[in-house]
Amino acid sequence: MSERTHHPDVTNVPTDTPTTTDAATTTGTPPPSGAGPGDTAPDAPDAPAPPSGRLARGVRLLAMIGPAFVVGSWQFGPGALTAAVQAGSGYGYALIWVVVLCNLLMLAFADMSIRVGIMSGTSLIATIKQYCGALVAKLSGVGLFVITLMFSVGNAVGSGLGLSLLFGGSVIWWSLACTALVACVLLARRLYRAIEKALLAVVATMALSFVVTAFLSGPEWSAAGEGFIPSLPAGAGLLIVAMVGTNFSMNAAFFASYASRERGLKREQYRQTTIVDTIPGIVAPGIMTVLVLITAATVLGGNGEEASFGDLAGVLEPVAGEAGRIIFALGFFGAAFSSMLANATAGSTVLADAFGWAREVSALPVRLGILGILVFGAAVTVIAGSSPVQLIIIAQALTVLVKPLLGVVLLVLANNRTLMGPLGNAWWQNVCGAAGVLLVVGTSIHLALNLY
Repeated sequence: MSERTHHPDVTNVPTDTPTTTDAATTTGTPPPSGAGPGDTAPDAPDAPAPPSGRLARGVRLLAMIGPAFVVGSWQFGPGALTAAVQAGSGYGYALIWVVVLCNLLMLAFADMSIRVGIMSGTSLIATIKQYCGALVAKLSGVGLFVITLMFSVGNAVGSGLGLSLLFGGSVIWWSLACTALVACVLLARRLYRAIEKALLAVVATMALSFVVTAFLSGPEWSAAGEGFIPSLPAGAGLLIVAMVGTNFSMNAAFFASYASRERGLKREQYRQTTIVDTIPGIVAPGIMTVLVLITAATVLGGNGEEASFGDLAGVLEPVAGEAGRIIFALGFFGAAFSSMLANATAGSTVLADAFGWAREVSALPVRLGILGILVFGAAVTVIAGSSPVQLIIIAQALTVLVKPLLGVVLLVLANNRTLMGPLGNAWWQNVCGAAGVLLVVGTSIHLALNLY
């Protein structure tokens, strides 16, 4: 959350449900309690009749789309994009398995979070307080806040990288300018939403370009298939940790609970929600990331060397020529800039909720937290911005240090029969959950040992 582009927003959150998702922006405003799509007041005889038959079923299915697509979009951001291109350029197809494994585990944890959101009567932080204690809720809030701090670095660096490629100049100065602009837009959020929609269109163009490039660049599909078999290339440790940090986004999975609550999903809608939202919403960004990695491996050669940002931008040249660099730079900037405020807002709101300081974005503690996250990202960029691509990789890798706690908390909630009832975890869901926790614990230990 990504970290990623189309992030949740908390502007329109009711005071009794501190959520980080703006359903009006991402999925549409949910109907009032007990109402369905097309319901009308009994005293409104002239209202149009509700849709029926296949149309009605289609409307109901569309109404369920949202939580997982919001979460999935967090995965395909500047951090995931940079890590995938670095993996392809440095190690060929060998690290495809990391993306696939993380995507499967992300699917399992997003599903758990959505089920918790459906069954709980309040926000996820409040649910943690009720079933795990206030201390665990505070630690979870702090953990999510720390992850957003790390993502703020990737967003600041990514926005500066994109603009420096387009217009020249210092990455640091462009990053500072973008941070200052986002801080100003904090006071005019409608303007930010308009800008965000335009940037999302650019990101979508870039994503489509990667799909086309992946097939037209002539990859060795048999060799790419071998990349699904786990292997550990020498020197790829930090990059693998970063890939886990971006593709197995535990904080984004957490926010799926908020999204499902804001969407007003009911228990009886769970199965259809899984089919039309959870699976495609999580799997699609994973497929995109694999295609980016394959494209980078084909175009940049997998020579074991660290790719510069200029190398990254050249990935789309086989399809679009020089225009490919512009598309990449715009898309990279859009992915980073569009998530800067949403990422900061999410982290600040959850932290304030965990400590009982405030629940509304307009509250002073939340706004100060937002500014603090933005300033942190800009400050780290200035202090350690000599190698921006590597800085993004390191920032994404550091997020894994917090994720074991979040994974365990979500797993415990999903197994609480008092809370979950019939939607509690089955044995195979617990196996996936345990595998996810072991993965983030293992990568955390690896990172900690290498840091010291």
